[in-house]
Formats: sequence, C-alpha cells, structure tokens
Amino acid sequence: MNRIDGKAIAAQIRAEVAERVARAEGRPPALALVRVGEDPASRVYVGAKARACAECGITSHTLELDASISEVELLDTLRRLNEDDAVDGILLQLPLPDHIDADRAIGVIAPEKDVDGFHPENLGRLAAGSPRYVPCTPAGVRELLVRSGVDTRGAHAVVIGRSVIVGKPMALLLALKGPGGDATVTLCHSRTRDIAAIARRADILVAAIGRPRFVTADMVREGAVVIDVGINRVEDTTARRGYRLVGDVDFDGVAPRCRLITPVPGGVGPMTVAMLMANTVDAWQRRRANSSATAS
Repeated sequence: MNRIDGKAIAAQIRAEVAERVARAEGRPPALALVRVGEDPASRVYVGAKARACAECGITSHTLELDASISEVELLDTLRRLNEDDAVDGILLQLPLPDHIDADRAIGVIAPEKDVDGFHPENLGRLAAGSPRYVPCTPAGVRELLVRSGVDTRGAHAVVIGRSVIVGKPMALLLALKGPGGDATVTLCHSRTRDIAAIARRADILVAAIGRPRFVTADMVREGAVVIDVGINRVEDTTARRGYRLVGDVDFDGVAPRCRLITPVPGGVGPMTVAMLMANTVDAWQRRRANSSATAS
C-alpha cells in the first residue's frame, strides 16, 4: 500500500520524546494549554494534546477561560505564563472569540515559550534560515517525508495554500538546507492561475487549502508524493455523527497515481501533536541550558 502511516510515525516521535524526558534529571517539561470558550473542536484538540503530554512525561496545565474574557485579561494571562518559571511552553488554542485579536495574543507570548511556532520572531527566524520552533504541522510534514525515505533534494515541491499556520512555513521549510529541504518550491493559492498545470509538475504536492477534495487525479502526475493537510467535515447520512472527515485531496481518485500519499484521517494530523511534544521538550532543554549558563 502506498499510503504513509502518520499514526505510526507520530508514535515513534512521541516515544523518542518520552525517552529524552526520561533521561534528564530534575523536573519534567511543562506545557500550558490555553483554551478560550467552548468550541467543540478546540476542546477535543486540547484534550488530545494533554493526553499526548501524559504519554511523553510532560506536565500539562490546561487553562479553560470563558468566552466572555476580555482581550486585556487574556493578554495578562499570557504574560503571567511568560513569567512563570515552572512553564516551558505555551500553546494558545485557536480559534479565539471574535472580539479577541489572535495575532495580538500570539505576539504577547514569549518567543522562547512559543512552542506552536507562530510568534512573528519565530516565523522570521524560519524565513532567515535559523529556525527556533517550526509550526507543528509543517514540521510534521517534513518528518513524514524524511522518515518515509522521500528525497526532497532538488525536487519540485508545490504547496497549495498560503496560510501562516501551514502554507507559508511549509514552503520555507522545504526550501531550507538539510534533510527534508533543498527543494525548489512553488507556493500556490486561491488566486493562482492554472493551478492544475502547476500541480501536475510537482514531485511533492502538499495540499493545505481547506477545500474538500480540491486536488483531483488530473492535477497529480504519475509517481508523485502527495501530502494532504486538509481536514474537512462533509455531510454523510450513513455516518453515526452525520458527517465524515475528508482531506483536500480526492484520495480514492489520486492514490492510484501516487508513489506515496497521506490519508485523512491518520496522516498529517497525528504528526502535529507529536511535533508539539518535540517542540515543548526543545523549549525545556533550551531553558535548562540557559539557566545553567547564567548560574555559571
């Protein structure tokens, strides 16, 4: 079967993270998970991250804030977490209520504790070629490629989608020097002309545009590697919940043409949480190293 098993690779990464934690002395890493409001998906995602923390030996603290919290109060909460020496990483679960500016809130998080990798300083470091924390989903895609034996050097990679969360950092990451990089990258989006023709030239195609089954078989060349980042709910009266999850790729139509492809669910999704665990342990170890250097 030509599908990449994201669940299995994510389990490997979590096991590696747990081993790093177990080898170290002193208190374990600590991650603050901040959720605002009662968005059902956010509740599920934060719960999954807390469970992954427990599996990896990371202490997690979940702050559940009422949706009516003011922006000022949320920013003050984040600043307090910045100053808390018992917290190594901070994750602010998105989306936020409409009255709160997400960019402003992310900008308040200390870059050294921004394990989601969304702070402007961390995105800038990625663009400059000296990343500190890479956004978790693009980092997970890179790990999928590397651990699946995909040689990205000199490959033509096409990324469909230009979000700050996935598309833009994904394009930067694929172009960096080193494993999982050194690719020639084309970044496409909703305004790209003749996107199908560009996609057909890709050795590696990353779909992150947020449209169900947007990538069809006629957009993929034979032997390509296709990474589907999309998670979309589509109505399905035969499903218990009345819907099912599909990606941005028409999996059934595209898979026969691919050398490798990620399914939805079970592909990129588990990798996002695994890379959050890895980033949190990186933050913990950086802070320990800085503390030791300061003490000496």
